[in-house]
Amino acid sequence: MQLLHLDSSVLGTASVSRQLSAELVARQRALHPGIRVVSRDLSADPALHLSGAHMAAFQGSATDDATITADLLKGNAYMDELFASDVLVIGAPMYNLSIPTPLKAWIDRIAVAGKTFRYTATGPEGLLKNKKAFIASSRGGVYSAGSPGAAFEHQESYLLGLLAFLGVTDVTVVRAEGLAFSAEAKEAAVARALENIADITV
Repeated sequence: MQLLHLDSSVLGTASVSRQLSAELVARQRALHPGIRVVSRDLSADPALHLSGAHMAAFQGSATDDATITADLLKGNAYMDELFASDVLVIGAPMYNLSIPTPLKAWIDRIAVAGKTFRYTATGPEGLLKNKKAFIASSRGGVYSAGSPGAAFEHQESYLLGLLAFLGVTDVTVVRAEGLAFSAEAKEAAVARALENIADITV
């Protein structure tokens, strides 16, 4: 059994999403002794954003650009790690109402027609079967359903939609929000999220 752990916050040890994702990994280790963990710090070692050179290479053109070649190999490793993993833990803070760009760059490498999804006569079909995912979500404001900010939320909803599109529908979101309101609000939100992690049984 393998777990793929992704972090994308730029805040290092001050990051709440990193704190929550680490706790999710620890919880999975406790529930599944012997689970293998593969970790990617997408902020510290990001993939390049897609370019025309990438698209040409994807279509079979040779490249003599060492930077592009190394980046293509990184994308291949992303795909291999994803396919080999049974569990995904994704640390995803909200940045400007959406996800961090290094996480989007990872998604652009693994959301590939014919590999992780395919188009059929009845619509797209996700090809990532029998995987479960956990999203460690953090945000400074409050954007959960029913709140005044809900209409601006394009972080969790995007990830849930993307994962479902790829065939991953067993997804648990652990959320700490309102972190920027006050130190007390942050402490309470993180405590609630940690309690939710402790309650995970599978």
